[in-house]
Amino acid sequence: MAAVRRGRTSSVLSSVPLQILFYLNGVYYIFYFLATLLMIIYKSQVFTYPDNFLALDLILLLTMAILEAIRLYFGSKGNLTEEEAPLGICLMITVGSVILSVYFLVWQTYVLRADVIINAVLLVTYGLEGILHIIVIAAFVS
Repeated sequence: MAAVRRGRTSSVLSSVPLQILFYLNGVYYIFYFLATLLMIIYKSQVFTYPDNFLALDLILLLTMAILEAIRLYFGSKGNLTEEEAPLGICLMITVGSVILSVYFLVWQTYVLRADVIINAVLLVTYGLEGILHIIVIAAFVS
């Protein structure tokens, strides 16, 4: 796409698919957070949690929520302003979010089938975003 400004042509490099993924991931993460929180509460009532593991799961979930908000802010800002640095920060935070998602998929105290499903969906969106991040950063640099 090209826009004409005072006799000059400038191209828009922002990625619409990446911006849509940021929006969808923000909406999905609200569902993910609530579902995971409710499942942790359910598991704490039905199963016997070993000492301090319930607190660890809750702290990691809250940490993941904070990281997700920061990640989506920097990613959206970097994409819309066509700056590599915020997108790079977003990509680095995505790695941390992936590790936390893998924790909830594999290493948390009790893993239910619902945990597997919602974490798999989250990891797929992170993967798609990661690929688009790299493509968009490459477009901004060139």
